[in-house]
Amino acid sequence: MLQYDSSLNSAFAALADPTRRAVVARLCEGEMSVGELSEPFDMSLSAVGQHLRILEKSGLIVTEKRGRTRYCSVDHRKLAAVENWLSERRRHTMRRLDQLEEFLARKGTPDV
Repeated sequence: MLQYDSSLNSAFAALADPTRRAVVARLCEGEMSVGELSEPFDMSLSAVGQHLRILEKSGLIVTEKRGRTRYCSVDHRKLAAVENWLSERRRHTMRRLDQLEEFLARKGTPDV
């Protein structure tokens, strides 16, 4: 079995949840307080906090307390690592499809 970077594993596990994906999407627009982040979600502030802890532990977001308010932002380096992994898989798949197309063309098979 292939072994992958454990930090990528935790990032993908965190992104498996639709609420956490929505949080990351909102944070891509810019830094927000926990209160601002929690507004569109129909859940308690405590539940939002649990999602934020998972995202922070995965490295996808960073939080900073200023006074009595906690602010969150995306760690773009970690997000880029996830994107790079996906891009490499896409390139590999496209290469394989190109090879299949060439093979079928050599065999005289009609385009699929």
